[in-house]
Amino acid sequence: MRAIVYAGTGDIGVIGVRDDVADPKVGTDDALVEVAYAGLNRADILERRGLYAVPAGAVPTPGMEYSGVVRAIGERVTSVAVGDRVCGLVVSGAHAAYLSTNAGTLSRVPSGVSLRDAAAIPEAFMTAHDALFGRAGFALGESVVIHAVGSSVGLAATALAKAAGGVTIGTSRNASKLERAKEHGLDYGFLLEDGWGGRVIAATNGRGADVILDFVGAPMIDNNLAALAPRGRIVQIGSMGGANGKINLGLLMGKRAELHGTVLRSRSLAEKTLLAGFFTRALLPMFERGELRAEIDSVYPLDRMAEAHTHMEADKNFGKIIIEIAGDL
Repeated sequence: MRAIVYAGTGDIGVIGVRDDVADPKVGTDDALVEVAYAGLNRADILERRGLYAVPAGAVPTPGMEYSGVVRAIGERVTSVAVGDRVCGLVVSGAHAAYLSTNAGTLSRVPSGVSLRDAAAIPEAFMTAHDALFGRAGFALGESVVIHAVGSSVGLAATALAKAAGGVTIGTSRNASKLERAKEHGLDYGFLLEDGWGGRVIAATNGRGADVILDFVGAPMIDNNLAALAPRGRIVQIGSMGGANGKINLGLLMGKRAELHGTVLRSRSLAEKTLLAGFFTRALLPMFERGELRAEIDSVYPLDRMAEAHTHMEADKNFGKIIIEIAGDL
């Protein structure tokens, strides 16, 4: 089958499109999905560069989220049927014509939601919901700072926090992204180099943010703690700026604050199945009703994967970069 394979680690020159990749095998609890569209994520970039530890069970083909149509099922599968339109997350393998995954991790795409849009939803909204509500326990009327607010996860977190009656504050290095994020429910947008911490304090009437969602990592630790409200919660979703740094434990303890780490990719199958079930029941119907939407930055064909990587590495995307594989099946 046709698929992306990295020839080692390095720059975009290691990205290859091959037609001779073996078709995936379908186990008794699995479903074979013909991939219509797939998402491109920061983890794909880091994996290509050799900066991301790939979890056990990964196949050589990258790609963690997708939409498509079920073409075959294992003998014990009852949750989906051949012909179902589905989307979901996998450890790897989504940047290919076909993938095989445990059927319990699949979510049916609601009528009225295109396969193109569906490919932009799983990683962003599962990650954002889990961080905001599962890890941070975000509550009605609370405030949240969302770093890298123009990313797909950042925009998803903004929309979910606003839908929950929260006050949304975003940061970015790009003023245009802050302005555009208002369409997704952003109340306040601050440039990172423009004293964002002090402006968060002012925007929250001196209290600080109840929750901070951080994708940057070590360089943000001090400012995150300073901008945090008493009994506030920081959720570390990424570490693009570095994973190792010093933390002021006195300030953390004095504020009775909480620091949470989270990652979806390496979770157990049982956890992923529960997450997919909640996603299907609670979040996908909100897209069908038009209450949520995924922001798609651009769509690249599989043959232009290197261009898609370059676009993301330049931090030019606002929302999700989508890879077209089979297209609208």
